[in-house]
Amino acid sequence: MFIDVARIRVKAGHGGKGCVSFRREKHVPRGGPDGGNGGRGGSVLVEASRSVRTLIDPKYQQVYRAPGGEHGQGKKKRGRDGTDVVIRVPLGTVIKDGETGEILGDLTEERQQVLVARGGRGGRGNAAFATATRRAPRNAEDGAAGEERTLLLELKLLAEIGLVGAPNAGKSTLLQALTAAQPKIADYPFTTLVPNLGVLDFSLTERVTVADIPGLIAGASEGAGLGLTFLRHIERVRVIVHVLDISEGHDPLKAFQDVEEELTAYGRPLGHLPRLAAANKIDLPHEKNLARCQSYFAGRGIPLYPISALTGIGLSALKDGLRQGLSLAPGQKEVR
Repeated sequence: MFIDVARIRVKAGHGGKGCVSFRREKHVPRGGPDGGNGGRGGSVLVEASRSVRTLIDPKYQQVYRAPGGEHGQGKKKRGRDGTDVVIRVPLGTVIKDGETGEILGDLTEERQQVLVARGGRGGRGNAAFATATRRAPRNAEDGAAGEERTLLLELKLLAEIGLVGAPNAGKSTLLQALTAAQPKIADYPFTTLVPNLGVLDFSLTERVTVADIPGLIAGASEGAGLGLTFLRHIERVRVIVHVLDISEGHDPLKAFQDVEEELTAYGRPLGHLPRLAAANKIDLPHEKNLARCQSYFAGRGIPLYPISALTGIGLSALKDGLRQGLSLAPGQKEVR
């Protein structure tokens, strides 16, 4: 099950209490105070891990509590610190304060961590209060309370190339043709209910990640269809590929315009990203729609690649276009 949003409650552990104790041993006159300090409470951290794919664990375990620190003991024994709790999430997870919306962290690298709730400080024992003029203090501190907060976790897939388009345009078929991914494919709209990822190999040393974003329809940015749920996954891509169904009986230009309007209405800065258009299904009657698309996209400077994701026609040229588009993406790292 693909889960990309979760709201959780985290609570760090309390610090242990300081101890009031005096050393009492035979042949040790005036042993003095020897109460130890309490241990630190356990903290809560969120860590990115490649082995985790969705937020299903935080979705169903909505409360995370770290243990408190142990109390101090006599003979100046310090209490044991509480064990930290580490919540593992997929790479690309954004952590927000559930009350204020403040972004606490954006985990994009393996084992990157964010401290979301700090454990309470342990209280000092009476040995810490002894001075030259106050040799027998009888007071100690309580441990400090651990932090507690609500978090909103949002997963935004890390992919260099995003495939967008109307339902049943052939995005999943194209993803399967370009990569080793095995998404569900069927001849009806909204076959893809979750984003799919695949790795496109340009060479033995050059590879990028491709994301198939579920079908967008008019009104997606306002909640229509599946688009609002998954539009966040297009935010991190470097190149957007419009997959168009140019077979007879379809209007590829209206589909392109509808998707572009939803990307704009979503309110994220996606306009600067390079665009490519993949005119899919040229293995079916398509001549009139292809001629319209060639004229339309030529006037807007968007490269158009006639392809058939089903038969493999034109995929080599599309790969070259993707590689060139990645090299032109502003402010981004090179293809790895």
